[in-house]
Amino acid sequence: MQGSKRNVQIVWGFLLIAAGIGVFIRIPQVMPQIAQIEHFSSILVFIRFCFYLIGVMLIGGGAKKLLEHLKKR
Repeated sequence: MQGSKRNVQIVWGFLLIAAGIGVFIRIPQVMPQIAQIEHFSSILVFIRFCFYLIGVMLIGGGAKKLLEHLKKR
């Protein structure tokens, strides 16, 4: 049981990192669409910062989870 839980945590860490990388890839594609919305056009810098922060947090959380579980080996 313990081995399967560890495997799930390692897979979860990789998925978090992949989601973070996906956020970074998707930001340049989404920002022009958001810029077209008049309500958000004045706070584009803040929105871009938030998207990048989410990406960094996902990658950091996944890396932390992987490092914790790989150190236990």
